[in-house]
Amino acid sequence: MSLSHLYRDGEGRVVDDDDDERENFEITDWDLQNEFNPNRQRHWQTKEEATYGVWAEHDSDEERPSFGGKRARDYSAPVNFISAGLKKGAAEEAELEDSDDEEKPVMQDDFPKDFGPKKLKTGGNFKPSQKGFAGGTKSFMDFGSWERHTKGIGQKLLQKMGYVPGRGLGKNAQGIINPIEAKQRKGKGAVGAYGSERTTQSIQDFPVVDSEEEAEEEFQKELSQWRKDPSGSKKKPKYSYKTVEELKAKGRISKKLTAPQKELAQVKVIDMTGREQKVYYSYSQISHKHNMPDDGLPLQSQLPPLPGKEAKVPGFALPELEHNLQLLIDLTEQEIIQNDRQLQYERDMVVNLSHELEKMSEVLDHEERVISNLSKVLEMVEECERRMQPSCDDPLTLDECARVFETLQDKYYEEYRMSDRMDLAVAIVYPLMKDYFKEWDPLKDCAYGTEIVSKWKSLLENDQLLSHGGQDLSADAFHRLIWEVWMPFVRNIVTQWQPRNCDPMVDFLDSWVHIIPVWILDNILDQLIFPKLQKEVDSWNPLTDTVPIHSWIHPWLPLMRARLEPLYSPIRSKLSSALQKWHPSDSSAKLILQPWKDVFTPGSWEAFMVKNIVPKLGMCLGELVINPHQQHMDAFYWVIDWEGMISVSSLVGLLEKHFFPKWLQVLCSWLSNSPNYEEITKWYLGWKSMFSDQVLAHPSVKDKFNEALDIMNRAVSSNVGAYMQPGARENIAYLTHTERRKDFQYEAMQERREAENMAQRGIGAAASSVPMNFKDLIETKAEEHNIVFMPVIGKRHEGKQLYTFGRIVIYIDRGVVFVQGEKTWVPTSLQSLIDMAK
Repeated sequence: MSLSHLYRDGEGRVVDDDDDERENFEITDWDLQNEFNPNRQRHWQTKEEATYGVWAEHDSDEERPSFGGKRARDYSAPVNFISAGLKKGAAEEAELEDSDDEEKPVMQDDFPKDFGPKKLKTGGNFKPSQKGFAGGTKSFMDFGSWERHTKGIGQKLLQKMGYVPGRGLGKNAQGIINPIEAKQRKGKGAVGAYGSERTTQSIQDFPVVDSEEEAEEEFQKELSQWRKDPSGSKKKPKYSYKTVEELKAKGRISKKLTAPQKELAQVKVIDMTGREQKVYYSYSQISHKHNMPDDGLPLQSQLPPLPGKEAKVPGFALPELEHNLQLLIDLTEQEIIQNDRQLQYERDMVVNLSHELEKMSEVLDHEERVISNLSKVLEMVEECERRMQPSCDDPLTLDECARVFETLQDKYYEEYRMSDRMDLAVAIVYPLMKDYFKEWDPLKDCAYGTEIVSKWKSLLENDQLLSHGGQDLSADAFHRLIWEVWMPFVRNIVTQWQPRNCDPMVDFLDSWVHIIPVWILDNILDQLIFPKLQKEVDSWNPLTDTVPIHSWIHPWLPLMRARLEPLYSPIRSKLSSALQKWHPSDSSAKLILQPWKDVFTPGSWEAFMVKNIVPKLGMCLGELVINPHQQHMDAFYWVIDWEGMISVSSLVGLLEKHFFPKWLQVLCSWLSNSPNYEEITKWYLGWKSMFSDQVLAHPSVKDKFNEALDIMNRAVSSNVGAYMQPGARENIAYLTHTERRKDFQYEAMQERREAENMAQRGIGAAASSVPMNFKDLIETKAEEHNIVFMPVIGKRHEGKQLYTFGRIVIYIDRGVVFVQGEKTWVPTSLQSLIDMAK
């Protein structure tokens, strides 16, 4: 036996042979006390230790203490022996081991009271099994004080995760605020050997409720898990029962198999997961498979018996019977579920068939009514066909046939709409309609047949075709009736009609315009009436014909309107030829042209007047002699009579060119010869009264009369020293003031009328009359100011059409008006153009 364990060092400690080669890593009390001590002594590694590791040289004073707290050994100290006592014999050691192995029954009363389990009143997810620090007695009031020397990253991280300073940690703030306090154990015994080790802070934060009775029950329950049942009685088997209603509910909840699942349900499956091979005929049987006779035995019964012990055989074990009984139960359950499903299916089928029976009954009743109605309709149609025969004593009339169709439409509307009305009308109505109009003369009796045809229109016209505005003869019986029966009589009468006798034909079409279809009326006007009118206009001569052309053209305006536009050009051409040798003294020209003023467009009418009438009037006005003592007014009256026919601008142009220069010249010569100012005043007012208010309101005419007043005022003021008629100066001043005031009042009245007219027209009328393009805008402005705006035939500038705007030549390019200047074309605004034209 080695006695090395009896050696001690100089300080009395036992010397181990291996201590010079290894270091003891056992956890000592010093380790536990200083584990959480931030102020404990630390050993900082030197540069030499970092370089050479364990081979580095150490000074005795700086040597790091070992983990066990041992000092460095002094191998120069003498060896000391200690007494180890007497060694016990082998027999005594065996007895001690046997005594240690015996189990002694332990009761809870043998342990200290505080060692038992207790209930902790904790909050949140805190587990009572968490232990606090139990070593060390140093106060931790300054725990975490190192953070004052840092940037406080720990505190910031806690605040980002929801920590509130001054409150506890955890989801519900159930943690403690102060650090965990440690409590020193009295001795070196086990945990809880000296009573409760909870500190005052732990009891305050997590109070407990002691329940000795509950603790005793839990202890006995845990202890009884390792023992057999003390009563020794067998447990009664528990049986589970299923009622028929539960099985039915289970069958209703289960989902119905789809087509692929039904195919998989019939697949043969071989189960080789057990000790023996088993065959199933559907996948559903696998989920309901049961243990075979030997599968249900417990694991202990399948193991070989232990030596020295006899194997326990169950007293009543019939696995084959149990398997068969379970199989019968499953088959019975499936049969009950299947029968319930079949019963539910049959009930649903009964309900479905009852609904189908009701629907079929309704359909049968409807079909019977339809058959009955069709039978009655067929009887009525056969009766009409019988009376249509030539040998019938009671022939069918058109009024009776209309009543039959009304009966069909009122009582049998569905059958009437579904039937082929076209064939029925062609077979019955058309022959009767031809007989009705056989001796009809439209020009003599224009209203003949309108009532009966209107009645047949409501009976035969297809509403759907009427809404689409079609003219399909194969789809509408009434349109075909008018085209094939009524239209031949109209064609025959139009060929014999004379266009100059227009009243009978116009009255005839006016009577039928709301009855016949629109496309038939258009055909009559375009193909029958217009060619006759065009031919008659070509043969018309305004110099020889005594009947004015407007008397047999204008009655067609309400019916034909724009269709007569092609006739206006030849009419204007023939009127222009007839006016070549015309003199204004002949008033018949005005009677012939006046009806056409509102028929022709404003532009074409003004162009016609400027070309054919204005030059004649200018020549007549140029021949006028102004003589205050003996004035002949016939020529002036001939010109003024055309005021409503020609525009105001054209008339003012004639007066400016041919009248006012001579008139002002006569006034000046009269004032230079010591005139009688009273006579001059009457002469001035007499000539002014010859013009209408519209002409007097024109700026040019107003300027001329104001110029005459200025001449009279200058004449009165220049003869200050010479003899002058008494009161002449005052009379002329009063006349001037009166005339200026009238002009001002007239202008104010005109502005008020224009404002009222604009208010009456409203915004809607103004919006509807917005021109589509710039040319239309110029034309609208020309009409408002009575200015001639018309294209110059055969004249273009850079491919752009030239127009005459009054006496100015213009052309339009990309919405800009260009006016012809002295050397080039100048762009101008619309208002400037109107001012230049006036």
